[in-house]
Amino acid sequence: MFKLASLACALFSAGISAAPVVLSDVKGYGFDNQRQLQQFSVLVFDDESGKVLSRGDAAVAAQYPAAKRLSANGKTLLPGLIDGHGHVLGLGQNLAQAELRGSSSEQDAVARVAAFAAANKDAPWIIGRGWNQVLWPTNQFPTSALLDEAINDKPVYLERVDAHAGWANSKALALAGITKDSIDPPGGEIVRDSKGNPTGVLIDNAMLLVEQHIPSPDAAAKARALNAAFAHLLALGITSVHEAGVDTDTLRLYQQLAAEQKLPMRIYPMLSARDPQLPQWLNAGIVDDPTDYLDIRSVKIYGDGALGSRGAALIEPYSDQPSQKGLLVTQPDQLTQIMQLTINAGFQTNVHAIGDLANRLVLDRFEQLVPEDKREASRHRVEHAQIVSPKDIPRFAKLHVLPAMQAVHATSDKNMAGDRLGVARLRGAYAWRSFIDQGSIIVGGSDFPVELANAFHGIHASVTRQSQDNQPVGGWLPEQKLSLTEALRSFTVDAAYGAFQENSMGTLAPGSWADFILVDRDIYNIPAEQLWRVDVEQTYVNGKQVFAK
Repeated sequence: MFKLASLACALFSAGISAAPVVLSDVKGYGFDNQRQLQQFSVLVFDDESGKVLSRGDAAVAAQYPAAKRLSANGKTLLPGLIDGHGHVLGLGQNLAQAELRGSSSEQDAVARVAAFAAANKDAPWIIGRGWNQVLWPTNQFPTSALLDEAINDKPVYLERVDAHAGWANSKALALAGITKDSIDPPGGEIVRDSKGNPTGVLIDNAMLLVEQHIPSPDAAAKARALNAAFAHLLALGITSVHEAGVDTDTLRLYQQLAAEQKLPMRIYPMLSARDPQLPQWLNAGIVDDPTDYLDIRSVKIYGDGALGSRGAALIEPYSDQPSQKGLLVTQPDQLTQIMQLTINAGFQTNVHAIGDLANRLVLDRFEQLVPEDKREASRHRVEHAQIVSPKDIPRFAKLHVLPAMQAVHATSDKNMAGDRLGVARLRGAYAWRSFIDQGSIIVGGSDFPVELANAFHGIHASVTRQSQDNQPVGGWLPEQKLSLTEALRSFTVDAAYGAFQENSMGTLAPGSWADFILVDRDIYNIPAEQLWRVDVEQTYVNGKQVFAK
């Protein structure tokens, strides 16, 4: 550990009050109030208030003769990273489940589940996540058959990597009462074989048929999961997360942690539109936390499914499945009602929309429901904005709707998106450059644990449009690449803008929170293909070290 880590740790652990602190010999990058990149070699912050006081060069350091002095020994310093769309509780729970991400086949996935079950003999259910049939040789959904061979004495339920499909063994299907005669719920599908029998795969709203039978974790288990997620995220340099869909129990747990000053990072929770107590939260009004650890002013609404499970709602049928157009998990009339409810309450309305039909339906409602003079100030969002009709992209700018996009979805989906959509529809798919060029502000994120919670993977994908093995050569749909500064903005000041927080975080400008990270290489002086390899060595929140490698 280099000099800064050891000295800072000693000072802070000793509880010595030492405002201000002059941190010098940094390769610092931040932004000004116009979102323009700024470089500096000195950062001055107050470790009592947690605010940045100044930044610049040696002349700035000289203005604080009585300050503590620390040296970063030439390390690169960046604003704390903000993930604009993640699932903190889901990440923490995922860390304690069967990990199926990267499984090479259905057989490999089952083997992993069997090994997990053998190591967790007392678990009443075997839960896992991360399978992706698109990466398997068969390219087909799995079935219950192999799962039943491996585990037939207890229920097994495994979420697809995007959480828009579930894979169950026969024991779980039986507990849910799913048979040949079961009816598909609205916005969901029970996948069946040629004889009409359930195969074990459930898509979108059909997943609830099984999930309602899985024992709910108690508050203590949720707290353990959150703490595991916090540690994981801080080690990746993520100092703030916009949590996309939080129920009442989880939100109350966040409030308890915040009241006890036990939140080590900033959370911007979106109230789940599915929560029965949503009207009560809306009636209580916006919670504007002066410390920005827990600002409550947004709602997550669910529009359609995901592309990989053919649940994304499309205007025209899937190119590789002409009988399907996807699923609307919230029906149009209900979508209008919920959006109207949240907009009228003055809350930011953030709607999950992946397919071009879902995006159009959401934009139509924003146009109808939000008065023109309130559109820019409201900062309503479309979560994902993944496949948009080219003629609908300009509507985001016209309506001042923010696209909250996850760059890693493009590099994860590139192997199947063309099959699902065909060439023509790709013109409006993962179209980051088109959004930026028209003046839209992209709220960057990862959608963890759907993807890995590493913002540098997203920055790399934004700049290269390539996988981590540099494929395809030149990038996939390379005309949609972003510059490094645009990509960094999406995970810092632009993500902060998506939470009404751009004046307090994401820039390291004077007056903002001293949330910053030190990394192992200068991102502006390495080949773009190395961006995903950037390693975080230290993380600071409010001027206090919360992680050191």
